[in-house]
Order: sequence, then structure tokens, then C-alpha cells
Amino acid sequence: MSNEKKIAILLGDGMADYPIPSLGNRTPLQAAKTPHMDYLAKNGILGLVRTVPEGMSPGSDTANLSVFGYDPRRYYSGRAPLEAISMGIDMAERDVAFRCNIVHIDDSDVMVDFSADHIDTAYTRIIIDELNGVLGEEFIKLFPGVSYRNILLWRDYPYNEVTDSTPPHDIQGRVIGSYLPRGDGSDLLRSIMRLSREVVTGSERIQEAGQRYRGMPTAIWLWGGGRRPAMTTLAERFGLRGYTISAVDLIHGIGKAAGLTPLPVEGVTGYIDTNYRGKAEKLLSALHDGNFVFLHVESPDESGHEGNIEHKIQAIEDFDEQVVGTVLKGIDVFDDYSLLVMPDHPTPISLKTHTPDPVPFCIYNSTRSDQSGGEVAGFDETSAAGTGIVVEEGHRLIEMVIAGKIY
Repeated sequence: MSNEKKIAILLGDGMADYPIPSLGNRTPLQAAKTPHMDYLAKNGILGLVRTVPEGMSPGSDTANLSVFGYDPRRYYSGRAPLEAISMGIDMAERDVAFRCNIVHIDDSDVMVDFSADHIDTAYTRIIIDELNGVLGEEFIKLFPGVSYRNILLWRDYPYNEVTDSTPPHDIQGRVIGSYLPRGDGSDLLRSIMRLSREVVTGSERIQEAGQRYRGMPTAIWLWGGGRRPAMTTLAERFGLRGYTISAVDLIHGIGKAAGLTPLPVEGVTGYIDTNYRGKAEKLLSALHDGNFVFLHVESPDESGHEGNIEHKIQAIEDFDEQVVGTVLKGIDVFDDYSLLVMPDHPTPISLKTHTPDPVPFCIYNSTRSDQSGGEVAGFDETSAAGTGIVVEEGHRLIEMVIAGKIY
């Protein structure tokens, strides 16, 4: 067995939250049964970390860049280009990618569902194909992704500033008018979005697909635009060689830009029915080939956006049992390893969107104990705050995982 140190990040997207009255003013992390994360918290380094720099939007893109070890203030160029990288879309220097959600907007122009009821990928592909057939612009093309997550690519974008738009998960239940794309290029993007409503609701092929697949689509929503980022790889910076495991193209896109390889896992959905255990088992296998794996689970975040307390607690408990528990049972075949367990940002049930608050993290190193510096109740927001450990620059956390200590 190699003595090379192995490092794994286990990230439960959006797990952090605020106290909820119906839970006895506990957070979902406090209410959920999480024996494995609690064990790590009591035997590792528990604290709070700020993953979103002050003044920046608390998106999963910004927060996860930090967790990967990249300062968003330097490297962030938009969410969509990171997803485009994951999808293998070739982006030239002047190209701009936009996130293209399949959404449900009702006849009153209210954003009902940012995911069109977690639309089936096969259904999405039919919609994207129909839209590409009617756009009529050679420099605009849509690329299908997974479920509601897709990409619009604008070749040779003619403006310096990228068109701004509001994430659809931030405006559920609101009339869309004041949240539409704005700035240079917004007229074209708005016209494409209007056209999508006509096509999605009027195409016989799409309507027929709706009888066979899950989803409630009525339109597309364009947001998160940006150009391809330039990033020094983790191998060049820290000697880390390895993989990403996720249902989300954003994570694989950041990973590819960082020099990592995406690993497919059968049955991953990005929702509460995802293949948690399969992800953990793939991580354990991958550590025999590389020395680093970033494993991401989307389901707590999706439940937060839905405002569904039961789903969020279930997602946290499944993450703890099937991901963290499975990894703990199998990783001790390696002599030297470090685990980092954390969310990327809070997705409070009460708000149904992300916030920039610091989140709990735990670093566990197999060669050390007594690391928390005191008794803690478990892995949750209050316990993490109680240790007094606060990492203000989230992108430095990966250095501390490698070193096995906070500085």
C-alpha cells in the first residue's frame, strides 16, 4: 500500500440553514440524525468558513470555487462557462455561455418552478432540439445538459460586459418582469426567452413528449453568463491528481478547469433519489488511482430551494449514512488520509435561496486526534460557531486540509 496521503472532500450542497420554529428552533443539521458527521466533528477540526467573499453573490459557483481552492475574486467569470467546460463545449476567447434553465412560468408571468418539476433529461433534449431548429441565428446555439440545466452559447459575443440576469431559483413565486436579462445583448436574450414560451407550449412534438416524461416546462430562462476562466491546476499548485463525482455539470466544470477528471456514477440525479452510496463507493475506488476526490451531493440544496423541510432532513441523513458512513468504513485501507466535510453555502428553508453566511466545516486527519479543541455536540452550525475557529478566506481551506491543521 502506498504511503501517499489521500484527500477527499464530501460536500452536501446547501446543508446549512437557519433555526426553524417547527423544528424547535433547530436547524435541519441539528434535527437530522448524522452520527458519522458528528463523529468527525468530535474527533476532527470543527469550525466555520466563509466561502463567499464579501460583496459577491452566494451562488454555488462562487462557493464551490472557494472549496476547490480558488479565490472567486480572482477566478470567477460566471457559472455557465464552468458548466460548458464540463459538457465539452468548445469556447473561444470571445464566446460567452449562459445557463439555460427549463422552467415553469405560468400565464400570469409568475416563476412557478425553476426546474420545471425536475424535468427528465430526455424531455429536455427534445425541447432543446426544437428550439435550435427555430432560433435562426448562426452565432447562437443551445446545448442540452442534465434535467433542467442546459447551456446557450453566444459565439463571438460583441460586448465587453456580459448581460446580467437573475437566477430563476431566486424568484420562485414572483412575477418575472423586473428580473429579465438586462444590459448589452439583453434584447436578443429576452426575445429568445419569449420565443421559447411559444415553442414549448405550441410544439406538437414537445406536447407529445410531455405524455411520456416527467416535467412541467413552459419556457427557458437565461442567466449566469460568462467567458471561459483560466485556472492553474491543482496538480501544479498542490500535487493533487484526481476526480470529481457529482450530478451537476458546474462541479465537473470547475474540476476540469482545475485539472481533475469527472467520474460518472449510474443513477445520480441531483435530487433526493440520487445514488448516494454509488458515489461513495466510486470515491473509494478512485483513491487507489489518484490522491484527491471531490464528491458533491446536490439534494440538500434542491430541498432548500423547494422549502421542503422533510426532504432536506432526509437528504442530510442520506448524505451522512450513505456517503459519509460508506467512506468512513472503506477509507481506512489507506494509512494517511484527510477528509473535509461541509456545505458550500446555506440554502435556508425560510428563504428558498442561497445566503453568504459562513458554513460549518470539519477536517479529519487519520494520523491525528484531539483536533476540535473541546467538546462539541456534533456537526452543525451552532457547534461549529462554538469552537471559535473561523476561516475567513474559504479558498485557503484546501491548504489546511492538506496540512491537517488550521493556520
